[in-house]
Amino acid sequence: MHIAITGNIGAGKTTLAEKLAEHYGWEVYYEAVEGNPYLAPFYTDMEKWSFHLQIYFLNSRFEQVLKIKSQEDGKTIIQDRTIYEDAYIFAQNLYETGKMNETDFETYKGLFNTIMRAITPPDLMIYLKADIPKLVGQISKRNRDFEQNIDPNYLLSLNHLYEGFTARYHHGKLLIIDVNEMDFVAKPEDFKSITDTIEKNINLGTQLRI
Repeated sequence: MHIAITGNIGAGKTTLAEKLAEHYGWEVYYEAVEGNPYLAPFYTDMEKWSFHLQIYFLNSRFEQVLKIKSQEDGKTIIQDRTIYEDAYIFAQNLYETGKMNETDFETYKGLFNTIMRAITPPDLMIYLKADIPKLVGQISKRNRDFEQNIDPNYLLSLNHLYEGFTARYHHGKLLIIDVNEMDFVAKPEDFKSITDTIEKNINLGTQLRI
Protein backbone atom coordinates (compact mmCIF):
# COMPACT_ATOMS: atom_id res chain seq x y z
CA MET A 1 0.00 0.00 0.00
CA HIS A 2 0.89 3.65 -0.44
CA ILE A 3 -0.08 5.78 2.56
CA ALA A 4 0.65 9.51 2.58
CA ILE A 5 0.60 12.04 5.41
CA THR A 6 -0.31 15.64 4.61
CA GLY A 7 -0.46 18.77 6.71
CA ASN A 8 0.97 22.20 7.29
CA ILE A 9 4.54 22.96 8.36
CA GLY A 10 4.93 21.71 11.93
CA ALA A 11 1.81 19.53 11.99
CA GLY A 12 3.81 16.42 12.89
CA LYS A 13 3.90 14.57 9.57
CA THR A 14 7.44 13.23 9.80
CA THR A 15 7.06 12.17 13.43
CA LEU A 16 3.83 10.31 12.75
CA ALA A 17 5.27 8.69 9.62
CA GLU A 18 8.21 7.41 11.63
CA LYS A 19 6.02 6.11 14.44
CA LEU A 20 3.66 4.34 12.04
CA ALA A 21 6.60 2.86 10.15
CA GLU A 22 8.12 1.56 13.37
CA HIS A 23 4.75 0.23 14.58
CA TYR A 24 3.81 -1.59 11.36
CA GLY A 25 7.19 -2.26 9.78
CA TRP A 26 6.56 0.13 6.89
CA GLU A 27 9.15 2.10 4.92
CA VAL A 28 9.20 5.91 5.07
CA TYR A 29 9.81 8.20 2.10
CA TYR A 30 10.80 11.57 3.51
CA GLU A 31 10.25 15.05 2.17
CA ALA A 32 13.38 16.45 0.49
CA VAL A 33 14.36 18.87 3.24
CA GLU A 34 17.87 17.77 4.13
CA GLY A 35 20.26 18.76 1.37
CA ASN A 36 17.66 20.90 -0.40
CA PRO A 37 19.71 23.84 -1.77
CA TYR A 38 16.71 26.16 -2.14
CA LEU A 39 14.96 25.84 1.21
CA ALA A 40 17.03 28.18 3.38
CA PRO A 41 17.34 30.87 0.65
CA PHE A 42 13.59 30.62 0.06
CA TYR A 43 12.75 31.74 3.59
CA THR A 44 15.08 34.73 3.11
CA ASP A 45 13.68 35.80 -0.27
CA MET A 46 10.50 33.96 -1.27
CA GLU A 47 9.94 35.91 -4.49
CA LYS A 48 13.39 35.04 -5.81
CA TRP A 49 13.44 31.36 -4.91
CA SER A 50 9.77 30.27 -4.99
CA PHE A 51 9.81 28.76 -8.48
CA HIS A 52 13.16 27.01 -7.94
CA LEU A 53 12.00 25.50 -4.65
CA GLN A 54 8.67 24.29 -5.98
CA ILE A 55 10.26 22.66 -9.02
CA TYR A 56 12.77 20.93 -6.75
CA PHE A 57 10.02 19.56 -4.50
CA LEU A 58 7.83 18.57 -7.45
CA ASN A 59 10.65 16.60 -9.07
CA SER A 60 11.56 14.93 -5.78
CA ARG A 61 7.95 13.93 -5.09
CA PHE A 62 7.49 12.64 -8.65
CA GLU A 63 10.57 10.45 -8.27
CA GLN A 64 9.16 9.07 -5.02
CA VAL A 65 5.76 8.27 -6.54
CA LEU A 66 7.39 6.49 -9.50
CA LYS A 67 9.52 4.48 -7.09
CA ILE A 68 6.46 3.55 -5.03
CA LYS A 69 4.60 2.57 -8.19
CA SER A 70 7.45 0.26 -9.24
CA GLN A 71 7.51 -1.67 -5.96
CA GLU A 72 6.97 -5.35 -6.64
CA ASP A 73 7.50 -6.90 -3.21
CA GLY A 74 4.18 -5.87 -1.68
CA LYS A 75 5.68 -3.60 0.97
CA THR A 76 3.76 -0.64 2.38
CA ILE A 77 5.28 2.80 1.89
CA ILE A 78 4.36 5.80 4.02
CA GLN A 79 5.14 9.12 2.36
CA ASP A 80 5.88 12.34 4.24
CA ARG A 81 3.80 14.93 2.31
CA THR A 82 2.27 14.45 -1.16
CA ILE A 83 2.69 15.78 -4.66
CA TYR A 84 -0.82 17.29 -4.48
CA GLU A 85 0.23 19.68 -1.73
CA ASP A 86 3.09 20.96 -3.85
CA ALA A 87 0.64 22.35 -6.38
CA TYR A 88 -2.65 22.91 -4.57
CA ILE A 89 -1.19 24.35 -1.38
CA PHE A 90 2.33 25.72 -1.64
CA ALA A 91 2.60 26.85 -5.27
CA GLN A 92 -0.97 28.17 -5.16
CA ASN A 93 -0.24 30.16 -2.02
CA LEU A 94 2.94 31.64 -3.48
CA TYR A 95 1.02 32.73 -6.55
CA GLU A 96 -1.90 34.18 -4.60
CA THR A 97 0.41 36.18 -2.33
CA GLY A 98 2.47 37.55 -5.22
CA LYS A 99 5.60 35.59 -4.41
CA MET A 100 5.46 33.60 -7.66
CA ASN A 101 4.71 35.46 -10.89
CA GLU A 102 2.04 34.32 -13.32
CA THR A 103 4.47 33.04 -15.95
CA ASP A 104 6.28 30.82 -13.46
CA PHE A 105 3.00 29.64 -11.95
CA GLU A 106 1.53 28.68 -15.34
CA THR A 107 4.76 26.85 -16.24
CA TYR A 108 4.66 25.04 -12.92
CA LYS A 109 0.99 24.07 -13.33
CA GLY A 110 1.64 22.77 -16.84
CA LEU A 111 4.40 20.49 -15.56
CA PHE A 112 2.26 19.36 -12.63
CA ASN A 113 -0.69 18.52 -14.89
CA THR A 114 1.58 16.48 -17.13
CA ILE A 115 2.90 14.56 -14.13
CA MET A 116 -0.65 13.86 -12.94
CA ARG A 117 -1.23 11.74 -16.05
CA ALA A 118 1.62 9.46 -15.06
CA ILE A 119 0.87 8.72 -11.40
CA THR A 120 -1.78 7.15 -9.20
CA PRO A 121 -3.01 8.56 -5.87
CA PRO A 122 -2.14 7.01 -2.48
CA ASP A 123 -4.36 4.27 -1.12
CA LEU A 124 -4.91 6.38 1.98
CA MET A 125 -4.16 10.02 2.70
CA ILE A 126 -3.93 11.15 6.33
CA TYR A 127 -4.39 14.89 6.93
CA LEU A 128 -3.06 16.26 10.22
CA LYS A 129 -5.23 19.26 11.03
CA ALA A 130 -3.52 21.80 13.30
CA ASP A 131 -4.19 25.43 14.20
CA ILE A 132 -1.52 28.15 14.24
CA PRO A 133 -0.54 27.93 17.96
CA LYS A 134 0.08 24.20 17.57
CA LEU A 135 2.12 24.70 14.40
CA VAL A 136 4.24 27.50 15.87
CA GLY A 137 4.94 25.45 18.99
CA GLN A 138 5.98 22.42 16.98
CA ILE A 139 8.19 24.46 14.66
CA SER A 140 10.02 26.06 17.58
CA LYS A 141 10.67 22.64 19.14
CA ARG A 142 12.43 21.19 16.11
CA ASN A 143 14.83 24.13 15.97
CA ARG A 144 15.52 24.43 12.24
CA ASP A 145 17.21 27.81 11.92
CA PHE A 146 15.60 28.73 8.60
CA GLU A 147 12.10 28.08 10.00
CA GLN A 148 12.31 30.16 13.17
CA ASN A 149 11.17 33.39 11.53
CA ILE A 150 8.23 31.96 9.59
CA ASP A 151 5.39 34.47 9.57
CA PRO A 152 2.29 33.02 11.30
CA ASN A 153 0.22 34.67 8.55
CA TYR A 154 2.06 32.47 6.04
CA LEU A 155 1.03 29.40 8.04
CA LEU A 156 -2.53 30.73 8.26
CA SER A 157 -2.81 31.17 4.50
CA LEU A 158 -1.53 27.60 4.03
CA ASN A 159 -4.11 26.33 6.52
CA HIS A 160 -6.92 27.97 4.53
CA LEU A 161 -5.73 26.21 1.39
CA TYR A 162 -5.45 22.89 3.23
CA GLU A 163 -9.06 23.18 4.37
CA GLY A 164 -10.20 23.79 0.81
CA PHE A 165 -8.01 21.01 -0.55
CA THR A 166 -9.22 18.36 1.89
CA ALA A 167 -12.85 19.41 1.42
CA ARG A 168 -12.53 18.84 -2.34
CA TYR A 169 -10.14 15.90 -2.33
CA HIS A 170 -11.51 13.19 -4.63
CA HIS A 171 -8.46 11.16 -5.62
CA GLY A 172 -8.88 8.50 -2.92
CA LYS A 173 -9.56 7.79 0.75
CA LEU A 174 -8.90 10.59 3.23
CA LEU A 175 -8.52 10.37 7.01
CA ILE A 176 -8.64 13.72 8.85
CA ILE A 177 -7.00 13.80 12.29
CA ASP A 178 -7.30 16.89 14.46
CA VAL A 179 -3.98 16.98 16.34
CA ASN A 180 -4.52 20.24 18.24
CA GLU A 181 -5.18 18.44 21.52
CA MET A 182 -3.10 15.38 20.69
CA ASP A 183 0.42 14.37 21.63
CA PHE A 184 0.93 11.06 19.87
CA VAL A 185 4.59 11.01 20.92
CA ALA A 186 4.17 11.43 24.68
CA LYS A 187 0.73 9.85 25.02
CA PRO A 188 0.43 6.22 23.88
CA GLU A 189 -3.36 6.47 23.99
CA ASP A 190 -3.30 9.23 21.35
CA PHE A 191 -1.13 7.15 19.04
CA LYS A 192 -3.34 4.11 19.62
CA SER A 193 -6.43 6.11 18.66
CA ILE A 194 -4.76 6.84 15.32
CA THR A 195 -3.70 3.25 14.65
CA ASP A 196 -7.12 1.92 15.72
CA THR A 197 -8.84 4.26 13.27
CA ILE A 198 -6.49 3.33 10.44
CA GLU A 199 -7.03 -0.38 11.07
CA LYS A 200 -10.82 -0.08 11.34
CA ASN A 201 -11.33 2.15 8.34
CA ILE A 202 -8.54 1.39 5.89
CA ASN A 203 -11.01 -0.23 3.45
CA LEU A 204 -14.10 1.83 4.25
CA GLY A 205 -15.48 5.16 3.09
CA THR A 206 -13.83 8.10 1.41
CA GLN A 207 -13.43 10.62 4.23
CA LEU A 208 -12.90 9.80 7.89
CA ARG A 209 -12.39 12.03 10.93
CA ILE A 210 -11.07 11.58 14.46
